[in-house]
Amino acid sequence: MPMTSSLPERDQPPRVGDVVPDFTLMTQDREEWTLSQALALGDVALCFYPMDFSPVCSTEMRCVTDEFDRWHDKGVHVVGVSCDSFFVHAAWARELGLKQTLLADMHRAVSKAYGFYWPDLNISSRGTVLISRGVDGSPTVRWVQQREIKNAMDLGELLAQVG
Repeated sequence: MPMTSSLPERDQPPRVGDVVPDFTLMTQDREEWTLSQALALGDVALCFYPMDFSPVCSTEMRCVTDEFDRWHDKGVHVVGVSCDSFFVHAAWARELGLKQTLLADMHRAVSKAYGFYWPDLNISSRGTVLISRGVDGSPTVRWVQQREIKNAMDLGELLAQVG
């Protein structure tokens, strides 16, 4: 599957029970990452955030790394998604020692398709979507949270949803 550059857009994040689109983006290691392939291994938490190297985003993603083993033990693959390039993601991951996958949504297609797009700055907004495989195998929302730009994710709240 080629890198996703276009998907139907939505103005608001999906709701619990909604089927969301499959996509492929590049990781910080310049490898293709596809949602449906990741879901074959377990649930996926897509953590949309505005920009690498910014204070709240750095705190949020560092907390994900600090709890990485807990996510893994619960069978959840936590993935960061922003509009930064894979080059910037790689530098940021090295600097902070991040363990999670970071996806480069450089076309903004995924952020727009999942309703986490901040048009004033042409970047992702902040929110988290927990996705499982539905009964028909399609990517289905189990939990979703949209947050103000200044508010980091409450990891305890997300962990409660997965276990």
